[in-house]
Amino acid sequence: MDTQQPSFVVAIPARFGSTRLPGKPLLPIAGEPMVLHVARRALAAGAREVVVATDDARIEAALAGSSVRVAMTRADHASGSDRLAEVATQLGWADDTIVVNLQGDEPLAPASGIRAVAQALVEDDAPMATLATPIASSEELFDPNVVKLVRRTDGRALYFSRAPLPWPRDAFARDRAALPDGVPFLRHIGIYAYRAGFLKRFTRLAPTPLERIESLEQLRVLEHGHAIAVRIAPEPFPAGVDTAEDLARVERLFAERAR
Repeated sequence: MDTQQPSFVVAIPARFGSTRLPGKPLLPIAGEPMVLHVARRALAAGAREVVVATDDARIEAALAGSSVRVAMTRADHASGSDRLAEVATQLGWADDTIVVNLQGDEPLAPASGIRAVAQALVEDDAPMATLATPIASSEELFDPNVVKLVRRTDGRALYFSRAPLPWPRDAFARDRAALPDGVPFLRHIGIYAYRAGFLKRFTRLAPTPLERIESLEQLRVLEHGHAIAVRIAPEPFPAGVDTAEDLARVERLFAERAR
């Protein structure tokens, strides 16, 4: 196993438009735009390059003077992965470059987790990797907004679902209010690493039936026969910012840290 610091780049897709929080990447946290805090998490993780991928000049202007590179992309991308594939081509990243896709609304993303998902591709020849964390309650397991996954014995993904996975038949026949011991219930954490060549290939793959049914883009990878390495996150990933309440929560955390 290679225990050296992995060499990787971090790409942060950042759209100005957001249904619940318009202009989300530029919303201030401790007086600075959220996307800048996200980029700092990537730099703290040891990324050799951090690029914010956006189609909005306001985001580019907000990052002027920082050490973060901005790549202007087309406005018609269907997903963050598509946006990052354009960046990989635009910046000429070699096909074996490890690219971490860190969402632009994750200002509390732990540096250890960013490194861990990159390290997964150093240890595994899969073209893509992601993280998971143990599920602690039946409420979390049965919540369709929580994506669950199951793994093979080699740590690669078998399946992702919004449904409870796996299903302990006998235990749940007796009681579904408590999680039985010894069952590997895992919550998916939405951070990905790709080899740049596969990132460009992935966005050319046709959407698949299970991807559409579950509304989970990563199922396209599995349905086309490609592997996804899964590692357990070394520390918890705090929730990202989706609502005004989330923003207030993150603001409080930053204020507490500044004391």
